[in-house]
Amino acid sequence: MKKVYEYSHLGGAEILKVHYPKIEKEIDEIIAGIKDVEKTKISKEKTMIGRKLYSPRDLNRYFKERFTEKGYKELRDTYTITLPDYDKEIKGAFKQIDFVKSKVLVEVQFGKYAFMFYDLAKFQYFFNENKADVGIEIVPCHRLHKDMSTGVSYGEQLVYDIERLRRHFPSVPIKVILIDIE
Repeated sequence: MKKVYEYSHLGGAEILKVHYPKIEKEIDEIIAGIKDVEKTKISKEKTMIGRKLYSPRDLNRYFKERFTEKGYKELRDTYTITLPDYDKEIKGAFKQIDFVKSKVLVEVQFGKYAFMFYDLAKFQYFFNENKADVGIEIVPCHRLHKDMSTGVSYGEQLVYDIERLRRHFPSVPIKVILIDIE
């Protein structure tokens, strides 16, 4: 795979370059190390019946293998939800990040747009908890998303929206990396 675009929000790319250059290099190596990706999913969707597509499940597996090999772990905070003037308790609720090393959070997202945006909220949560200095969101570019199931979003939309929200959300340093198949 290859990076086709990088976006820095609130100095995310600069924080990586200065404070976490080894991690930044590892992430670049992980992306570049995913090669020979094939279209393995046969679409059953009305608009593309029988068309071969890239499988988000396969792509996630490739990334998980590479990140695990480099020593990245999952980060999970478990808690009980209680609300004022509400007698119900919800035990076992959690926030989870796919990959973390030091205080660098990484999410790889091949899902719907809402999940990309929710990843930013999770970055904000862990940043507020002082468990993160920077978040990295790895997402498909528009060209790649066209060779995936309908519903898979693309990074250009995410960057466009972050730009319009300016410094208001997320208020955590992040780097968005748009990827494509070589």
